[in-house]
Amino acid sequence: MSVSQTFDNFAFSVVIYIDMISIIQKYFKDLTPEQISRFEMMGRLYPEWNEKINVISRKDIDNLFTNHILHSLSIAKFINPVPRTTFLDMGTGGGFPGLPLAVLFPDCRFHLIDRIGKKIKVASSIAAELGMDNVTFQHGDIGECRQKFDFVISRAVMKLNELVPLIRKNISPVSINAYPNGLICLKGGELADESKGIREEIMEYDLKNYFDEDFFETKKLVYVPL
Repeated sequence: MSVSQTFDNFAFSVVIYIDMISIIQKYFKDLTPEQISRFEMMGRLYPEWNEKINVISRKDIDNLFTNHILHSLSIAKFINPVPRTTFLDMGTGGGFPGLPLAVLFPDCRFHLIDRIGKKIKVASSIAAELGMDNVTFQHGDIGECRQKFDFVISRAVMKLNELVPLIRKNISPVSINAYPNGLICLKGGELADESKGIREEIMEYDLKNYFDEDFFETKKLVYVPL
């Protein structure tokens, strides 16, 4: 490849990243230069890692910013946590929703756990390259995590009536936010069946009310105070 071709490819990539980051800035207008830089780095790092370890469907990697980063950040449309709020990202996979939220809320703490070691490797490596100091990682099952947090977050990990019993022990009894501590998860489709047996009130929010992109048409945020 010639020098000119290399430069052209680099310039094309820069244009793509700028266009993608504009999707984030469309809904989060007060990002700092450091936050913008970290989101841009995600746009480079995730495709690079995905070539080695598949954490995002290869058919979906081109939709990284909308379907994964922006989807993760939708939790911020529900809650603006106070500093020192703690989050457990249960079944984080390659780092969603935990890593994008950790960029958005640098004064909060995030603990990301997953049973698949290679996915934790990707997420922790990306966090290191981003220079994140508010994120910790655990390779293991949720049963092995005994710490308590203000909120457990997850993205399409399992059915609600299976998830809630597993994470009750991880919810701190002392709330410091406007919303009581509990579970915040991102879901899609009908939730009636998987909500059966949960005694707490379940609150659902349609993400299409916050985002214009077609991806969010059937996506929901679910909050269960615990």
